[in-house]
Amino acid sequence: MRKALAVYRKELRQILRDRRTLLILVFIPAFFLLLYGYALNFDIRHVALAVEDRDGTPDSRAVVSAFVNSGYFDLVATVHSPAEAERLIDLNRARAVLVIPEGFSRDIASRRLGAVQVIIDGDNANTATTVMGYATSILATVGAELAPSSVRRPPPLAVEPRIWYNPELRSTLFLVPGLIAYIGMITAVTSTALSVVREKESGTMEQVRMAPIDTFSFIIGKTLPYFLISLASSGLIIAASMLLFDLPMRGNWAALLLATSLYIVGALATGLLISTVAESQQVAFQMALLISLLPTMMLSGFIFPISSMPAALQVITHLVPARYFLVALRGIVLKGSELGHLVAPLAALTAYAALMLGLASLRLARERA
Repeated sequence: MRKALAVYRKELRQILRDRRTLLILVFIPAFFLLLYGYALNFDIRHVALAVEDRDGTPDSRAVVSAFVNSGYFDLVATVHSPAEAERLIDLNRARAVLVIPEGFSRDIASRRLGAVQVIIDGDNANTATTVMGYATSILATVGAELAPSSVRRPPPLAVEPRIWYNPELRSTLFLVPGLIAYIGMITAVTSTALSVVREKESGTMEQVRMAPIDTFSFIIGKTLPYFLISLASSGLIIAASMLLFDLPMRGNWAALLLATSLYIVGALATGLLISTVAESQQVAFQMALLISLLPTMMLSGFIFPISSMPAALQVITHLVPARYFLVALRGIVLKGSELGHLVAPLAALTAYAALMLGLASLRLARERA
């Protein structure tokens, strides 16, 4: 440990002297969070809505008004036949069509179930799912309003939406945990990848090879300061997420610290492994972005659901640590999951960190031999 601490003190002094790098490692992640947190938004607004009201009664007009006044739908056309509705959808002039059949008001007055049809353009599955959620919620609300208060019976529009953990369908609660994983991976990988390559370019790596320091002590001392900085940076962006984007914290802080630490260690070890292959900082930076940015963005479940991916890609996602970190992070902050429910993702993060540290140690030992 004395040897590891000696490398740690040397590396920490070098980081503190390089104020520009220190500022980048600490404040750039928070900047990315602000940029992407406000720029990326999956909330669907101003959905083009066409209405085919075959009933033409105050009750049917109340349903139409509920859609328009919700803030999610914009009335773009009133149609009088299915052919007109189909044409609007084919021309992309309407994303959804609300069809109210004849006798709708009569069914409500006679306490029968009022049937309302919502036709949604399904060319974008994510948008269609969101629009259907909006429509279901609106119909449930207006159904309760149309039911006479003096009569105990189910609402005339039998819709019962139930959304757990995010009842308001806020996409921020979906995006922000992914952004935390995405930003943390990029900063941690690039920091260690560039650190060792910088030693190679400056010639100090030769002095390290001649020093009486074993490979394990060198790796521990090299990664420890970056681990502390990355952990502080992750804490900063998590606190900013809670303050600016109302990210809840329904779980245990110790579990969050454990999951974040394992994730950062794996990312730092990945950067060390990259540094053993790259011979220049430019190459190391490009490799770090390629290995950390694309898989974290595309194959972790951050944006695209893993279950909808092809089978081959689903297999590859098991090699992406952000996949397991997102499961643990969302489970802790959104669901309040207990530590016992997170054994699988935490074990996967531990295995990934151990594998990357092992490979990096072997590569560095070979270079020093």
